[in-house]
Amino acid sequence: MRPKRRPGSPDCVEIYVGNLSYETAEDQLRREFEHFGKVKSARIISNRFNRKSKGFGFVEMPNRPEAEAAIKALHDKEIQGRKLRVNEARNKTP
Repeated sequence: MRPKRRPGSPDCVEIYVGNLSYETAEDQLRREFEHFGKVKSARIISNRFNRKSKGFGFVEMPNRPEAEAAIKALHDKEIQGRKLRVNEARNKTP
């Protein structure tokens, strides 16, 4: 499983994190991934009208081996009563 590299950031790996608790904060998400290395960004996607979490987010890590270790360790890990789905981010198809 190879994490996605973003165009313009050849070394940056974007990771999808699904099945988050609606109470999970971005700083909590960042801390979970920082156990494995440097985190460039962590964001939780929210509804643009009511600003409530949609239960998923993305984490960017600049180091491929660290990103792969995070994916392997955090996939299916239970956090706040929910098993995370963690894998490489995929491009949207038009």
